[in-house]
Amino acid sequence: MDATQATFDLTFWAITGSILLLLVLSGYFSGSETALTAASRGKLRAQAEKGSKGAGTALRITEDNETLIGSVLLGNNLVNILAASLATALFTRLFGESGVALATLVMTLLVLVFAEVLPKTYAITNAESAASRTAPIINVVIKVFSPIVTAVRWFVRIILGLFGVKTDPDSQILAVREEIAGALFLGQSEGVVEKEDRDRVLGALDLGERAVEEIMLHRSRIEMIDAMADPETILDQCLKSNHTRLPLYRDDPDNIIGIVHAKDLLRAMHALATGAEGGMAELREFDVCSIAREPYFVPETTTLDDQMRQFLRMRSHFALVVDEYGTLEGLITLEDILEEIVGEITDEFDPDGEHPIRKAEDNQFLVDGAMTIRDLNRATDWTLPDEAANTVAGLVIHEAQMIPAVDQVFIFHGFRFQVVARKDNRITKLKIRKL
Repeated sequence: MDATQATFDLTFWAITGSILLLLVLSGYFSGSETALTAASRGKLRAQAEKGSKGAGTALRITEDNETLIGSVLLGNNLVNILAASLATALFTRLFGESGVALATLVMTLLVLVFAEVLPKTYAITNAESAASRTAPIINVVIKVFSPIVTAVRWFVRIILGLFGVKTDPDSQILAVREEIAGALFLGQSEGVVEKEDRDRVLGALDLGERAVEEIMLHRSRIEMIDAMADPETILDQCLKSNHTRLPLYRDDPDNIIGIVHAKDLLRAMHALATGAEGGMAELREFDVCSIAREPYFVPETTTLDDQMRQFLRMRSHFALVVDEYGTLEGLITLEDILEEIVGEITDEFDPDGEHPIRKAEDNQFLVDGAMTIRDLNRATDWTLPDEAANTVAGLVIHEAQMIPAVDQVFIFHGFRFQVVARKDNRITKLKIRKL
């Protein structure tokens, strides 16, 4: 009897100890998963640069989130199922058939409190430090479970494929751009991030996804110089213009033969006027083509990020945009690209009346028809779609399927649009109110 009692006591304590150990391992896996997924990669990189090996390991293993989470989940499920099985066996021996229900209740409470809530709460509170400490051990776990996790991943993809679900083997769980954008919007809603700061960061991130055709100055609004005009007319046009660079054409505005820079023109005129044989006769014989610079053409599908790099590499600020047939579509400058990041840039030569958006007396917004939908959304925090059209006028024409008349009103996308002014077939001014 004594030997049987001793064996029972030894078995009881061995199983109880194993269950407690498995609960500790379950809590470790749960906390490690939370810490490694919640830790800021920026803070981890800063710690790694200061010499923290744990932070460096955490950075390395979080590059493949799918393998990391798969390995941790495998270990976590393994110890949880084993702990539940041992607890069922123990409670059945002690309480008979009722031990199954009792073991389920006790293990649910223990796993919930000590293996889930407690370690995950700590991991969220101290994400970076916890990730640095657990990374070396989790790295070993990943290496051990890697073959099993890989087999499971392929098996899951095969099963999903049977149901017509296609998965990208190289896909990542988190998209960096969406993660940053989400953090910025959350920060702004909580008052931590200013709207202007959010717009600048998002504007910089969007440069690689937007084409020059979306922000270019349309050809109908380009100021050009006729190469056949007399020098006095050309000089007068350059002096009155708000721009320092003007395209030079011959016969047809589509036939761009050069770019005239105001400084080059003034230097040449000054040299003729002050030369040994200077005089009005020399000025009248001046050929503007002699000082024109070679035009720089870019396809309308070039991304803003690539175009900015080209501007910096070529030390140029001005490019003409053409379509796939080589027809002139518009022009773009380095300032246009910078405005996508920092907002509208104005100087002493920009008239006050040209501001593209103003608030009218009736609390509606008076908007220039050529204003891009993106700029309007940034200025007002609206969410007008810009897939079908780049400009506000283009959106109205697209939705109306017609050229609207003045004072005509349309309601779509939760907004009221009223055409205020029109020039030929172009909408120049609109009043917009959110319903």
